[in-house]
Amino acid sequence: ALPISAMCIYYGAMQNYKNHAKFLPLFHFIAFPLVAAYWIYTAIQLKNGIDTPHVMAFIGAFGVVASTFAARVMALTVQDRVIRLEMQLRLREVLPASQRGDIAKLSRKQFIGLRFASDAELPSLVAAVVKDNIQDADAIKKMVKDWQADDLRA
Repeated sequence: ALPISAMCIYYGAMQNYKNHAKFLPLFHFIAFPLVAAYWIYTAIQLKNGIDTPHVMAFIGAFGVVASTFAARVMALTVQDRVIRLEMQLRLREVLPASQRGDIAKLSRKQFIGLRFASDAELPSLVAAVVKDNIQDADAIKKMVKDWQADDLRA
């Protein structure tokens, strides 16, 4: 059986730096646009008269927009925590003893950038990231030579 990363197709190709961004259709193309449209609709209705029902509808619609956005932010925050934990455990296994002290020096963004690297390239990549203090996850992702797909993302 093929591993999940080999079975997962991204726009007709295996996952790589150029196509790794994930869109959740239910959130990005349905839920958020609908609640945003409703909030705009309630704002437009305020021009018909600022009365209690219109103000409460506007406030309620804003609450739904804020809740929808907050749910996405919370999911991504939990995902980042899981990535950090997974990478700390992975690096303890992959890095030579002389480099394990670098794990504590890595930031959340650095862990996020490093997660796509193969085990073989992690020691040299971690050394470069720590030495040059590269904080931009996107820049780190661009340094990855042997891309390892991450298909279990929020």
